[in-house]
Amino acid sequence: MKKLLLALAITMTSFTAQASDLVTKISPHSVNDTMDRLVAAVEKAGATVFARVDHAKGAMSIDAELAPNQMLVFGNPKLGTPIMQQNPAAGLDLPIRVVVFQDTDGKTNVAYHNPSRIADDHGLPADFKALQMMGGAVDKLTGAATAE
Repeated sequence: MKKLLLALAITMTSFTAQASDLVTKISPHSVNDTMDRLVAAVEKAGATVFARVDHAKGAMSIDAELAPNQMLVFGNPKLGTPIMQQNPAAGLDLPIRVVVFQDTDGKTNVAYHNPSRIADDHGLPADFKALQMMGGAVDKLTGAATAE
């Protein structure tokens, strides 16, 4: 029984640590409008939009229902390249992905992983300048998308 409780405690601690890097914001706009605003903010900032994925549309292709849910993949080589120069495996977490979705209460949520987790996952210093800049940029861009 002690081993089971210890395993459960370790699992919960691990889950909490992983979940803590998830940033979620509420948007007063629809999923589509929030995503349009995010795309506009990203492009205005000079970053590149690589893909806009409509998960709900994908679900419809298999005759399944999914509340509005879209993901944006975007980045800026000026920030991502120095990170991957330090550890090429960081490319697994770049470019940045932001998901905009409607929750069960009908609210629009914007969620992304804090780029600071890349330091932990890929053995980079926590104060790596490109990661700090990336974190600030994603916060500002998602803030623009969710503003009144």
